[in-house]
Amino acid sequence: MNRSALALIVLLCGFAVSLATSDAEAGKLRAGASAVDVSPQQFPVSLRSGKATDASAVHDPLHARAIVLDDGNITIAIAVLDALGAPPEMLNEAKQIAAKKTGIPVEQMLISSTHTHSAPPSNRTEGSPGDVAYRKLLVKSLAQVITEAFENLQPASVGMASHDLPEEVFNRRWFLKPGKMPVNPFGKMDLVKMNPGTNPAVLDRPAGPVDPELMILSLQNEKRKPLGLLANYALHYVGGVEKKHASSDYFGEFSRLMPSRLRADSEFVAIMSNGASGDINNIPFLVNRPPREPFEQIGIVARKAADAAYFAYKKIDSHDSNIILGMIERKVELKYRRPNAGEVADAREVLALKDPDAIARLPKNAQNYARKTLRAYERDEDFLTVTIQAIRIGELAVVGIPFETLVEIGLEIKDRSPFPKTMVIGLANGRHGYLPTPEQHRLGGYETWLGTNIVQKDASVILTENLLKMLNELESLSK
Repeated sequence: MNRSALALIVLLCGFAVSLATSDAEAGKLRAGASAVDVSPQQFPVSLRSGKATDASAVHDPLHARAIVLDDGNITIAIAVLDALGAPPEMLNEAKQIAAKKTGIPVEQMLISSTHTHSAPPSNRTEGSPGDVAYRKLLVKSLAQVITEAFENLQPASVGMASHDLPEEVFNRRWFLKPGKMPVNPFGKMDLVKMNPGTNPAVLDRPAGPVDPELMILSLQNEKRKPLGLLANYALHYVGGVEKKHASSDYFGEFSRLMPSRLRADSEFVAIMSNGASGDINNIPFLVNRPPREPFEQIGIVARKAADAAYFAYKKIDSHDSNIILGMIERKVELKYRRPNAGEVADAREVLALKDPDAIARLPKNAQNYARKTLRAYERDEDFLTVTIQAIRIGELAVVGIPFETLVEIGLEIKDRSPFPKTMVIGLANGRHGYLPTPEQHRLGGYETWLGTNIVQKDASVILTENLLKMLNELESLSK
């Protein structure tokens, strides 16, 4: 398909395509980057490990970071927020503000979360004043960082490469040895267990692969100096944070290290995005790792990731300013999962228990998942509409998926993509729980439980096929 035959914005059947109108309008690439501190300013504020009472609880600053790309025909914004996972409603609010200030259509903005487990919640519209204020801060800051990156547009060129970092990624879903599998919260037996501990007498083998590839998109200014860098690594998070402390985890530490790796100046912005890492963590299950001080392992992983990004950068033969940009956004309806009659009856029976001894004999988390089962049963809506995106940046493709996406899905998209390099960004434009493959659903385990996973069991197949069609459409563009 020739670019000149396409309209600037096409809205059809729930998806948007934003491409060029004519070859005559095409120009060389411009790029801008920005970073805005989003550390909480009003306290107390909630954290997963307890209330943070004052600014001393912020171990390292949290940020929103963004790059904006423009070729004279289309402008694309990619932002990454240090958050566990931001809801679509909050992200859309920020996009609308940024769109009014920059003219970039909201369909041409991708905002993802890093999935740091030590950031305040991003979705509180009521409750403690600190939590409500934090959501407002995030909306304002996300709009600001996209606007600033847009205002910083300048002649630029891009390059892309990758380097493997296999020693810090581990599949956390395991087959256990016979007789070692505990019952799940529903009183059933799974075939695999998440985070089963490090006892070799219990562990058999991992239930899935890892993705060791650390991929980068490098931006240079017209003086061939580093302007920005978008990295992607399929590692859930590192953790090891002191309780009641906020941290950006290895994502933020990586961003702070990269300027020294590339000898960059103050305008340079480095960003680490989360890949397809729903079943990947930083625990070497068959290795007895020495004890670490709080935040120590975060620094170790960040330094290795920064080194890998440096080695990837050195593989780039040249940066190109004459590239094709394109972006497609699609809305996809997925069916909500529903419990069957037996599951509903079991859940009600669990929640009806009053005797403390009977409650104590329940499987771990039984009451929590019984409540989730009833919520799924009582849900009014039958469908969840999710946003997926595909972006072309020269010979690099970027896809955004609004789930904690299992690694097998990312590997399949990379393998089947028509582009030489495809970056898979998870938790993009929302967070709707875990996205397992049908095979992983068959094995069971935390990521597949009703309540942890909320959409139909073949949702990964539906989204993957949609994304591959979108990638093929983008690949067919020519100047």
